[in-house]
Amino acid sequence: MLRLAQHEDFGPVDLDDCRDASKLHPMQSKLDFAIVPAGPSDAGGLAEVHVRSWRETYPDILPSGYLDRMSPPLHARRWRSRLMQLNEVTLVAETAEGLVGFCSGDWARGRGPETSEAEVHTLYVLKSAQGQGLGRRLMTGAVRALAARGATSVKVAVLRDNTPARVFYEHLGGSFDGEHVELVGGTSVAAVDYRWDDLAGFGA
Repeated sequence: MLRLAQHEDFGPVDLDDCRDASKLHPMQSKLDFAIVPAGPSDAGGLAEVHVRSWRETYPDILPSGYLDRMSPPLHARRWRSRLMQLNEVTLVAETAEGLVGFCSGDWARGRGPETSEAEVHTLYVLKSAQGQGLGRRLMTGAVRALAARGATSVKVAVLRDNTPARVFYEHLGGSFDGEHVELVGGTSVAAVDYRWDDLAGFGA
């Protein structure tokens, strides 16, 4: 089946062509990045971004020993398994040098099979690629894809002490929806929930 990605102003293009600048529209080839759905072949790149972004984001929040032990090969196997199941929406931000960010979401955890609430599980952009709007584009693309599956609301959990991420979600219109405790690497960490009840025009 031909996979299509909607690129702003240019209409749909073949995702495989997105990874070959010579096949892009002349104006598309000037873009610094492309945001496309991830596939199993992206598992290695996703794992590298996953581990590196955690080490960049959480040095003062999570135990250093846990961050040091994070293994790209292990995460690559986990990502490959997840992507083979085709359950999640997973988008990646890609440059000529490789992946620099990703966002994934699915139906909200802990909800019944008839839920219409989705959850963005992960959103990370490498520090070297921040400040270009990639986080907003990834989040917007994932939420719109989840809405197309039937989601009417979306939630996200963020570690309480991750202030930049909290500010980001608040700027996107997320409403505070309580606190809970996440278990990360055997350590209990306080987390905050944000929620969006109106997905129409999200990110506009």
